[in-house]
Amino acid sequence: MIRTVSAFPSCRFQVIRLFISLCVTIFILGTVVSETSAQDSIAAGDPVVARVEMKLGEGDDAENTIEKGDLLTLVEEREADYVVMTHNGVKGAVEKVNAVKIAESGDIYTELIKEHPEEGRYYTLRASSWWALNQPEKALEDFDKAIELGYEQSHAYASRGLFLASSGELDKAIADYNKALELDPSDVSPLINRAAAKMNQAKYAEAIEDYTTAIDKKREAKESVASLLNQRAIAFKAAGKPDDAVKDFDALIQDDPKDFNATMGRGYVHFQQANYEEAIKDFARAIELKPEDPVARNNRGYNLFQLGKHVDALDDYNEALALAPKYGLALQNRAWLLATTPNADLRNAEVAVESAKAACDLSKYENVSDVSALAASLAAAEKFAEAVGWQEKVVKMVGENYKDFAEKTLKRYQDEKPFATDPDAANEQEKAAAEAEKKPDEKSAD
Repeated sequence: MIRTVSAFPSCRFQVIRLFISLCVTIFILGTVVSETSAQDSIAAGDPVVARVEMKLGEGDDAENTIEKGDLLTLVEEREADYVVMTHNGVKGAVEKVNAVKIAESGDIYTELIKEHPEEGRYYTLRASSWWALNQPEKALEDFDKAIELGYEQSHAYASRGLFLASSGELDKAIADYNKALELDPSDVSPLINRAAAKMNQAKYAEAIEDYTTAIDKKREAKESVASLLNQRAIAFKAAGKPDDAVKDFDALIQDDPKDFNATMGRGYVHFQQANYEEAIKDFARAIELKPEDPVARNNRGYNLFQLGKHVDALDDYNEALALAPKYGLALQNRAWLLATTPNADLRNAEVAVESAKAACDLSKYENVSDVSALAASLAAAEKFAEAVGWQEKVVKMVGENYKDFAEKTLKRYQDEKPFATDPDAANEQEKAAAEAEKKPDEKSAD
């Protein structure tokens, strides 16, 4: 989940984005690359490494032989042993002392490298151990060495590309993905990772093309494309093609009506399209799927706010904060609503100030939307001197796109007037109202 809030002042909305990691966990031709560091626990499906040569079962069948350094997939952990599966699908039990986690396998591969210094494959395997130990520089060195030794395997380039991408060297990473695809055009992993790198370069059209090719290949192989549809939907959204994003989310939800992330994602796209009614339906469905999720309630609340349904919006913000009392965005949203709602029975400047201050405390007064909410709440409470002070900070914090608006809002507080979404229009209306009040007095004087 990525928390995204617009700079100022209107979009106070949290995005659930399906995070496209450049450092995903993949298994490619015997190499494991993981974004996580070593953990105490191990689960079914995790890789383990053979410490010594072993036999699974009886007989001398080569398929039953496990070589030192072989990667095995954990099927089940028992008290004294692991049930594992080899790369060719043979299952059997090995004593725990004879198999270690990736993070603990470095010494095994160092020994094998000493025994076979020209074997590049062992360098790629040791690189996985370095990565699990959060030592990416050493991992890169090992991949460089493997390729230098002439280890021209697709997975070596694809895996090195992941490490380069995680270090922000996207052009080099893409060059490695290109080489991996040249060596093995059937491998979808480099294609997906290249798309992620393109996304980080804001080359959305190219990312969409890669995701589409990967989806087609996965479908041909009769494999699941759910995660790729999610990622392509995000790419469509970023590329300014919300209708295409909605189509991908629709496909996901049709396939799995309980897909929470797709439901949230589609709701956000509807919000971006100012289709607040449909957004509300999606977030309501998300709440049904995960009643304990505060983000869905905040998001529904904000869309209700957009439609002027302030009572219902406030209920959602309060529910979100009941679930997550330190949810800064919901605190900010509640402050805005209570400070600016035209419903006099609902408006509560005192609680607005409390909520805005709590949001600012959480963001250490570094989030411009939180600070601007505090200024607006103080103005609603007619504490204009304090409102001016905080709005002056807002003027310094905002980008150029919002500078004019922030300065006009500051002028309103200096004139002891409340926040207005359109300061110019509000000023004109107030001026006209003042003149209308003045004319009857002039007539009576005549």
